[in-house]
Amino acid sequence: MLYLVLANLVLITHVAFILFVILGGLMALRWRWIAWFHLLAAAWGMFIEFTDWTCPLTALEVNWLQAAGEAGYSGGLIENHLIPLIYPVGLTSSVQLLLGFGVIVTNVLVYMLAWRRWQRVGAIKSDSQ
Repeated sequence: MLYLVLANLVLITHVAFILFVILGGLMALRWRWIAWFHLLAAAWGMFIEFTDWTCPLTALEVNWLQAAGEAGYSGGLIENHLIPLIYPVGLTSSVQLLLGFGVIVTNVLVYMLAWRRWQRVGAIKSDSQ
């Protein structure tokens, strides 16, 4: 039972991490310090996508599933849990590259917006001094 709970906690953490990779730049619009954590997370996410490596969180989840007597799964979290929801056919290398570039484009646009906002706020602060 404990291993199944641990596997599910890893799954939840993994999904939260993926959401942070995709949407964390939006948090940086509000809290500038989050940008450093988000950029590192996004770089890791893109590295995993572009190199076709399996994230260590996936291996941890599978190990705990197997320790709990479950079958586990092969491949990654995205292929097994998220892609079937979005792409019923499965994950191909082309789709994986598309997802990685989608993260890049989304984050470049968000950080361009954040940079402008930070500049504007900085200009307002220096004008008021």
